Amino acid sequence: MEQNKGTLRVFNRWYLICWLLLAALVSCESDPRKQSDTGWQLIPIAFAEGFSIQTLNGAIWIEIREAFPKANRSYHYLILPDNASFPDSLRQKSFDAVIHLPGKHLVFTSTTHIPHLELLGNEELLAGFPNTDLISSEIQRQRINKGLVKELGTGASLNLESVLDLSPDWIMVSTLGNDMQQVTLLSNAGIPVVLNGDYVEKHPLGVAEWIKVTGALTGKLTEATDIFEEISASYRQAEKLVWNSRISSPPKIMSGVMYNDLWYAPGAESWVSILLEHAGGDYLFKENNGKGGLSLSYEYVLDRAEMADFWIGAADYSSLSSLKLADPKYQAFRPFRTGNIYTYTAKKGATGGLLYFEAGYVRPDLVLRDLIKIIHPDLLPEHTLYFYEQLNEI
Repeated sequence: MEQNKGTLRVFNRWYLICWLLLAALVSCESDPRKQSDTGWQLIPIAFAEGFSIQTLNGAIWIEIREAFPKANRSYHYLILPDNASFPDSLRQKSFDAVIHLPGKHLVFTSTTHIPHLELLGNEELLAGFPNTDLISSEIQRQRINKGLVKELGTGASLNLESVLDLSPDWIMVSTLGNDMQQVTLLSNAGIPVVLNGDYVEKHPLGVAEWIKVTGALTGKLTEATDIFEEISASYRQAEKLVWNSRISSPPKIMSGVMYNDLWYAPGAESWVSILLEHAGGDYLFKENNGKGGLSLSYEYVLDRAEMADFWIGAADYSSLSSLKLADPKYQAFRPFRTGNIYTYTAKKGATGGLLYFEAGYVRPDLVLRDLIKIIHPDLLPEHTLYFYEQLNEI
């Protein structure tokens, strides 16, 4: 059991870094956009760049433009209401999956998409997940304990036999592009597979807006749109507080931790970096471009961040003592001496999963408010930290 917990802690620590590494390319296939139809109505998309949604007489057409980094084709999904037949106008088009509503048994492979179901009031639809110990949601943990959510593998790897036995209505997969063979096998077995590339988005609200994709797939596109509008309004309200404060000298922010003699931190175009900017911080590694994780030398980090004001995102360390024990060199940074180190570990699931890696991506407004509270506490005096907590001595 201790070994499993250790593995889970390592997984949590490097979850965000690992899923943003290099992706493999897949072969091109026919693109239904080349056979345009009239009458389709585009659903407004405010921040997300990776997908589009069109509707026509109850049918919904989703295009995933960037399912993973460097994807060389789009993926297209047709969603049909209950008892609806395939539209004649689309007979000549090639869709990656056709999904009929309503779905009753769904499979996800990323914890970041589980909150979509709960926000939409469809938590009972989750029927399977790989490595259920990573799920933090109290609702889903109760369902797991009752045997209502089937274990489908370890890590993010699906056990194909278990999936086939479950026979879900569809599977939502978050992929780096290097496991497309598995996706093909599932599709060939008659199980619709929907690729979700929300993590490729730059803007935090772009990531959150992918709830519209889940809403469309579950017959709740209108509800998903309303939920996103609330999240967006909350985010922009917090961002406006920072903008209106006219901060002349933003606090200097460092992030990341050492692993095998390299310092891993978010790139300048990453979700985290943009949140820190919107929170009124000066991210010290912003000169390093990239959406994913950076691999930096300790010497570079020390030169740039020795006198940082805050260290935000020190993996999942629970105390200054544990941080020091992991690597004494951490003591060289001013935030270690001042105690201004914050991690995203305030809320953990019963089996050790971090809620930040589950709900943070659909609720960037809460993440932003946490960061503002840390960096500029006077701007949000009533806010209590939700995802983040300050490291203590023990």
